[in-house]
Amino acid sequence: MGGSKDRADLRRLREALPPSVADLLTRYERHLRLERGLSEHTVLAYVGDMTSLLGFLTGAGDDEPTRLGVALKDGFPARDSAGQEPPEVGNRRPDGCRTGDGPEVLAGLDITALRAWLADQRARGAGRTTLARRSAAARTFTAWAKRVGVLENDPGARLVAPRAHRVLPAVLGPAEAAEVMRASQSGAAEADPQGLRDHAILELLYATGVRVSELCGLDVDDVDFAARVVRVLGKGGKERVVPFGIPAETALKVWLGTGRPALFSAVGKADPTALFLGIRGRRIDPRAVRRLVHDAVGSVPGAADMGPHGLRHTAATHLLEGGADLRSVQELLGHATLATTQLYTHVTVERLKAIHDRAHPRAR
Repeated sequence: MGGSKDRADLRRLREALPPSVADLLTRYERHLRLERGLSEHTVLAYVGDMTSLLGFLTGAGDDEPTRLGVALKDGFPARDSAGQEPPEVGNRRPDGCRTGDGPEVLAGLDITALRAWLADQRARGAGRTTLARRSAAARTFTAWAKRVGVLENDPGARLVAPRAHRVLPAVLGPAEAAEVMRASQSGAAEADPQGLRDHAILELLYATGVRVSELCGLDVDDVDFAARVVRVLGKGGKERVVPFGIPAETALKVWLGTGRPALFSAVGKADPTALFLGIRGRRIDPRAVRRLVHDAVGSVPGAADMGPHGLRHTAATHLLEGGADLRSVQELLGHATLATTQLYTHVTVERLKAIHDRAHPRAR
């Protein structure tokens, strides 16, 4: 509910921006989508953050005094990356950040303005993880703005954000994951097209660890049963090939041989290319996949509540616990850097410590 309200607020704020500033934001959005090839979710997040920043700079949509007195506390670094003391900003907008009708207002976009904006976000309740993401979005924007000549210097290069808290993801144990698959298989045994589809989705998510957006984007032709692999289009338009096991193969064949044709004929006109269809015959929506995963995992007593990303974490953890090397898991998951994949080693260590505490006679 809060997410819908936030999106509505950002939409209103964007409409209130001066026309030339709004045009600049549209150019930036096009850059993220077409040149950078970022996912729709990432584009929306970054554009939303920059809508907030530009609204702060121009004063668009102001309905309360800007609170800048907390700029250097509550998680903000006292110095910039060069070790310089930041200037006091008091309870005002930084010099140069005044309402204007044009990108010239960005002349006031300096390190002080960026810190003031983040301080305002902190005062409005944003947490450390959110602030870290918004700092990254600001750095991306200012680097682009300098490159296209809108900014003379790149103030984002000096911006130091609070370190985000790293929360270990919840994962299913092997027995819990097997129970989720067994429960969905029993539902598929009734030969209902939706039950067959849901079982195939769960098996493929757990077998491959693909993202929900990647799964929803799969076409029938992306599945190679002879090699038992699926071709996935990941973030940034990068393609990778991910193997899957016999249970996923069986579920997919039943879905393609029985469930999909039945659903296809029932709706009259359906998407002929999509691997997974919604009840109206169109390509399945990520929200429907999240809902079915939550319901399936929730049916297992004691299992942590999770969505498709939880199954992705689970697949990665079980691969590492089974002896897979970190580089291979990175390739399977489509991570750009090994640092992201290394998060799962912490999950594995925590699980091993828990097992040791329970099982070893001298653990305590």
